[in-house]
Amino acid sequence: MERSTVTTILFSPEARRRWTRLAQRRGTSLGELVRGACVAPSGLVDTAARLAAAVARSARSLPVGTPHAMKAAAVPPTDTIMP
Repeated sequence: MERSTVTTILFSPEARRRWTRLAQRRGTSLGELVRGACVAPSGLVDTAARLAAAVARSARSLPVGTPHAMKAAAVPPTDTIMP
């Protein structure tokens, strides 16, 4: 296992409160939350973690209709725009 090193990050008091509340809501430490926030966008997440995230994402049931129904809901009929 690699040795960890210490890095100091300075937050404003408000940012510190927000990060701390988010960590509490997620049931993790502030350090773990910040490390995760730094690692994910850098592409350093290992393959197993990416696969687990993809599986979790695909298991979600989202209220999405058919392409025809979504288009009908998003684009109003022409006669309502230009009578």
